[in-house]
Amino acid sequence: MNKVRIGSVGLGRLGLQHAENIAGRIQHAELTALCDVDAPKLKDAADRLGVPHRFTAFEELIACKDIDAVVLVSPSALHTGQISAAMAAGKHVFSEKPLGVTVAECREAEKAVEAHPELVFMLGFMRRFDESYKYAREKAAAGEIGKPVLFRSYSQDPEKFIAGAIAFAPHSGGQFLDMAVHDIDLARWFTGSEPETVYAIGGCYAHPEFAASKDGDNVSCLMKFKNGCMVFLFAGRTAPHGYNVETEIIGTKGILRIASVPQKNLVEVLDNHGVRRECSENFLERFDTAYVNEVQEFVDCIIRGKKPAVTVYDGTRVSEIAYTCKAAFESGELMKF
Repeated sequence: MNKVRIGSVGLGRLGLQHAENIAGRIQHAELTALCDVDAPKLKDAADRLGVPHRFTAFEELIACKDIDAVVLVSPSALHTGQISAAMAAGKHVFSEKPLGVTVAECREAEKAVEAHPELVFMLGFMRRFDESYKYAREKAAAGEIGKPVLFRSYSQDPEKFIAGAIAFAPHSGGQFLDMAVHDIDLARWFTGSEPETVYAIGGCYAHPEFAASKDGDNVSCLMKFKNGCMVFLFAGRTAPHGYNVETEIIGTKGILRIASVPQKNLVEVLDNHGVRRECSENFLERFDTAYVNEVQEFVDCIIRGKKPAVTVYDGTRVSEIAYTCKAAFESGELMKF
């Protein structure tokens, strides 16, 4: 196979970016079809990107014989069913996180992937494909910072987008599942270990609306991993300065820091506010290259007949950990895995 024909599902913010990337930035890929329930939006995107096949029903898309693979950027609650249906139709599948909105759904996705070993399945933990995170991981894996002592990771969304977060709260599964899954995945990836215990705290410091979903606008947890590493994660919705993701890994021989000073680029602005660096607006801007790299890896795996490093089991394990963190947050008790 010299070119992978892809049908992309969902045209929200991330879905549209994936579609644009496949159409113009992914080598050996062709955006053959688009699917979205919003017909006017579908027509606009398909016309602009020159996509021949347009579907408002997912079942019609996976029945299309001109498609080799499906990229799922649909609502989270649809992922498991769409993964199963697409693989049953003989399509390779790339799915955005989460794998499922419950651990039981994740197990169903595992069964679907296991039933089709001839197909490629990949889950979108895009931070693993960010150039800075990849570079830091290589150093950690090479032993350059010694034994990991502490892994610390922050994910913060800008306060100005709080209305959308509040509206999504009843369906998000909580901050640990919606936001901290990426940090949880990174902790497992960097330490090569799994959590043993967790204690979680947080609250509704600025927006009491999150309490109705048994969630907070800022939450955190401290985990002890089986290799002894301390893992501290923080997820917040009220950053005043912009989208902020930063990570630190402290080892016995050195320290790695990724984006410890959040910045949009290398430009410094000198004006009547002083000297400052602007922050990224959102996750699409901060991880623009990572979103390209992860789909490129998916396509390369199909062409070369290999399996991605990110597996369906990573999706299940991260969901299990996130739900345990959520339970610890709700109970206020130390919990074991």
